[in-house]
Amino acid sequence: MNSYIPQWRLSLTAGEHSARHIRRIVRSLLDEWGLSPLCDAAELGVTELVANVVRHVPDRRCVVLLLRLESGVRVEVADGVPGLPLPVAGPDTEAEHGRGLVLLDAVVDKWGVGPRSGGGKVVWFECGPR
Repeated sequence: MNSYIPQWRLSLTAGEHSARHIRRIVRSLLDEWGLSPLCDAAELGVTELVANVVRHVPDRRCVVLLLRLESGVRVEVADGVPGLPLPVAGPDTEAEHGRGLVLLDAVVDKWGVGPRSGGGKVVWFECGPR
């Protein structure tokens, strides 16, 4: 049995345009892995998670990890801030922020957050064929 799991990992200091570049990489990898139908959900999800790093992590440092699963893809974004994000109940429709995790929940199969080894947290999501 082959234990190799196709994956991609990037450590970066996220800036305002980082999500755009990461979306391109996500699309390229999913195309290569034969998972093109998952591109829209995965791109939207990773955009929201990287935007949260830019908005809520003081040093903006994070690690983005994509893992090819048997039936889809898992995307993780880890940072050094231990505070866990919580979806806003009934976000203000006029507010510019506060709907990212609600949106994430609507487009991916499952997502979660947990502690990161060495401190901080990992926010992740998984997408599969619908």
